[in-house]
Amino acid sequence: MNKLVMALGGFVALAAFQANAQTVVTDTDGNGTYSIEEMTAAYPDLNAETFATIDANGDGAVDADELQAAIENGTLPG
Repeated sequence: MNKLVMALGGFVALAAFQANAQTVVTDTDGNGTYSIEEMTAAYPDLNAETFATIDANGDGAVDADELQAAIENGTLPG
C-alpha cells in the first residue's frame, strides 16, 4: 500500500511540475530581443503571422514585454 501511495504522490508531483513549466525563449545572440528564429526554437508551431502579431511595435523582434503580453493574452502558451 505504501508503494502505491508513494507512486501516486510522485505522479501528482510530476503532473503539477509539467503544468507549471514554462517555455523558455533563449536570446542566443545576446541582443536583448528575440528574433523569429529564437522564438521558433522555443515555439516550433509559431508562424510569421503570429510572430508579427506578437511584435507589437513592428521592429522585427520581440522584447520581454511583448513576449509577456503574448503569454498573458493567450497568443503563446505559458
